[in-house]
Amino acid sequence: MDLIEAILVAVVQGATELFPVSSLGHAVVLPALLNLSLDEKAPSFLPFLVLLHVGTALALLLFFWRDWWLLLIGVLGFATLHQRQESRRVLLRIVVATIPAVIVGFLLEKFLRGLFGSPVVAAGFLVVNGLMLMVGERIRTMGHRPLSALTVTDALVIGLAQCTALIPGISRSGATIVAGLLRGVDHEGAAHFSFLIATPIILGATVLEVPKLLKADVPPGVLETASIAAVVAGVTALLTTWFLMRYFRRNDDMALNPFALYCVVGGLAAMAWLIFR
Repeated sequence: MDLIEAILVAVVQGATELFPVSSLGHAVVLPALLNLSLDEKAPSFLPFLVLLHVGTALALLLFFWRDWWLLLIGVLGFATLHQRQESRRVLLRIVVATIPAVIVGFLLEKFLRGLFGSPVVAAGFLVVNGLMLMVGERIRTMGHRPLSALTVTDALVIGLAQCTALIPGISRSGATIVAGLLRGVDHEGAAHFSFLIATPIILGATVLEVPKLLKADVPPGVLETASIAAVVAGVTALLTTWFLMRYFRRNDDMALNPFALYCVVGGLAAMAWLIFR
């Protein structure tokens, strides 16, 4: 993979990881559509992937640094009693929402990616993802519950929804935002919680790949290219997060519909191209 392709993939990764349009689906479909030289079995792919996710995770940590700082000082006891209680409540819900994806990902990730990872099938699930966003908007429970008002049950439902993103084409952020909407949270609050629980998931997946990375025979120049791509992915993710939080704050009525339309139209077009070209 040359530098131009690496930067293109980094921009797509940084944006689609947070937009409700499935980064994994795009990672499967786009190389087939654009004939990119992206070989997932090549020695260079693992370090490239790991560094892209590091860039995305750091962008999320940077954007939500106040949340993580308040959680840290609250859990460690360096805050008022009310702040400590609120921090522990929110942290518990983040943990509860993260556990299902950790368990299912550990047990079924390779199986699901192998079963549904062909470009045509991934494009089909992009359509399914778009329909999920549309239906979620129409059956949502109207509400404006703050993050601290989420119950353990709410967090578990959102965490279970997150597991569907192991299927290429289904968006992690889309599924969790829809689950939040169905639990009476507004778009901004649902997106906020979705991005908070994305951080440990992305970092955890990255850490699991580090031992493999240390054993990999990385070709010369790959780490330099991957490092540049990681910076690009991080900057893209930061800008995407800023845009989405601003967008959801200003739009709480059918805000997911533009992303739903993109997934349905893009998925159908990609399927047609891959099948009939």
